[in-house]
Amino acid sequence: MLRLAIAFLAITFLPAFGESTGQMPEIRGDGFVVEKFADGIPNSPTTMAFVGDDILVLQKSDGQVRLVRDGVVQPIPVLDVNVANEGEQGMLGIAAVGTTVYLYYSESDRDGGDPVAKRAYRYEWNGLGLVNPVLVRDLDETQFYHNGGAMVASPDGAVYIALGDAGRYGALQNHSDELYEDTSVIMRVDRGEPYYSIGIRNSFGLAVDPATGRLWDTENGDDDFDEINLVERNSNSGWYAIMGPATEQEIAGLRGYKDYQYSDPEFSWEQVVSPTGLAFVQSEPLKKFNDSLFVGDCNYGNLYKFTLNESRDGLAFASAQLSDNVANTEDAQDEIIFGTGFGCVTDIEMGPDGLLYIVSLSEGTIFRILPEGIVQQQQAPDSSWKAYLYYGLGAIAAAGIAIAAYALRKRRHM
Repeated sequence: MLRLAIAFLAITFLPAFGESTGQMPEIRGDGFVVEKFADGIPNSPTTMAFVGDDILVLQKSDGQVRLVRDGVVQPIPVLDVNVANEGEQGMLGIAAVGTTVYLYYSESDRDGGDPVAKRAYRYEWNGLGLVNPVLVRDLDETQFYHNGGAMVASPDGAVYIALGDAGRYGALQNHSDELYEDTSVIMRVDRGEPYYSIGIRNSFGLAVDPATGRLWDTENGDDDFDEINLVERNSNSGWYAIMGPATEQEIAGLRGYKDYQYSDPEFSWEQVVSPTGLAFVQSEPLKKFNDSLFVGDCNYGNLYKFTLNESRDGLAFASAQLSDNVANTEDAQDEIIFGTGFGCVTDIEMGPDGLLYIVSLSEGTIFRILPEGIVQQQQAPDSSWKAYLYYGLGAIAAAGIAIAAYALRKRRHM
């Protein structure tokens, strides 16, 4: 199928599919710039998490977790485990609650070997490494595609994970009576609870709205209709029967599962874009975007900015073409494209500094978006050698005057 082929190339075999262009992304929003915060991350960086001011970023193919401190990728990994890495397998998901860090990966007896299982572990971050691993979820349904992996921690410390269908088609996929547990679901990974949501084909993005505590996701469609969803508890996203906005006939024919209820996505792309990470902003530096939702894609390297409606349970558009909550193939998307040239975006996070961080798998880079004013403040008043000489001589002179004054005072008291 076309969709499967594109997803495979775009998500799993980069950077071969999307080799680094070496060019900087561009931002369309006035007053904001993008910078390289950390680059040279090898082996396909997937997702990241902040632990204090530090960043832990995952490398898909070799099972390593790397530390980024003060914008510098540290040379020694803080964790290295064996992962199966064929297709969409590997080191896939991370979330942090204080110094407790949750990781999700396809475990193997050697890097590149056959998968033993998809597993979620809990670690402790001691400032130097990830230690004291505890297995919290053993997920038997393995496949080289549709493993999901997005993870998020809510403000109350709950940790959620999105899992794809793993090539299984049963009750959780609205398809048959056979139950393939822990597939096509969003569930709490740190505690045993009923599934939060079902009917999900595959997802690379989870985020919590800090203003409402509500969960949102991105979902990858088949040959068409990628989605952005407000994920309510006990919701049914519709896969295998429905992707994108449903017709009355599709809803009437939906097989369903228990008391999980279907609702249309908050936004859909008719044409494949492979949406991935998404993030909300609630900070002083980016207060202009406190009512916005940012989403990245892998196929086109776009960064999208959506405006939330007043109740923050949907999206608002000025464009008549997008007001039906669907970007059809012929619709202009200028209203929602905030940045371009990011390569294959795999994660978006808001940092403790209130700025937006974007992981690009194809570029091996973490980019950062910030106001122009912050950039200007970070620059020296005058970067020329004359300025440094002037300030240096001034400091020496001031020190000399202080020493002379001290010597004079001491002599008077002798």
